[in-house]
Amino acid sequence: MEDPRRDNSTDAQPEEQPAPSGPIWTRFPGTFSLIALTVAVFLAQLVASQWVGYDPLLEYGAKSRAEILNGEVWRLVTPIFLHIGIPHLFVNMYSLYAIGPAVERFFGTPRFMITYLQAGIAGIIFSLALSPYPSAGASGAIFGILGALAAFLYRHRGLFGRFGRLQLRQIILVAFLNLGLGLMPGIDNWGHLGGLVAGAVLSWWLGPRFEIEWVWTNQGQLIDRSPWEQSRTGYLISAGVLSLLTIFALLFVAL
Repeated sequence: MEDPRRDNSTDAQPEEQPAPSGPIWTRFPGTFSLIALTVAVFLAQLVASQWVGYDPLLEYGAKSRAEILNGEVWRLVTPIFLHIGIPHLFVNMYSLYAIGPAVERFFGTPRFMITYLQAGIAGIIFSLALSPYPSAGASGAIFGILGALAAFLYRHRGLFGRFGRLQLRQIILVAFLNLGLGLMPGIDNWGHLGGLVAGAVLSWWLGPRFEIEWVWTNQGQLIDRSPWEQSRTGYLISAGVLSLLTIFALLFVAL
């Protein structure tokens, strides 16, 4: 939305909004809670493997068609928090650290965390249906918040101006590069693609919708016309949609 009293050459920039003060982990509790939980699970994997000689968390939590078909439905969630080695963990947690705060800042902590989890589950559902190989890792969920940020920037491309358009192009480039790398053996690209699509859809359907509300002739503030309180029901519906997709994926695999 533009005010006719303003010069249209001036774009609203995200940086113009006042940022909360304090340490970064208190400003973005969702991002750092997810990182802390994932690292804690990995440490538990290491400790458990030392005790029993193999990784029982990965053994009983990774995405596996046969086990999910046998009723181990928790494997639609647990792979998001499991990783195969320190490099795998580091790449995913660094990516979450790099992208998470930008999404959490605009989406808010509850909406950010639900988008992360639902996109991660969607990635596992895609992988269940289209890849016979076992897999684990947070990359589907991270692709989800990448897709959510891309959809958010596209929706607000007029609001954030050149900055937003530049960020959107960079995100699209990063997504294509990573999907291209996912064609290498041993990488679950279907999980990546499923998370990316789910994150973008959730963002477009239930994400924030900012407009500028003018206080003075040359001063405005961003107002979310679709706040978290109005989108909570939508996320319950999206959870139901994921349940239906799981049933369809299981039927497809079982045929």
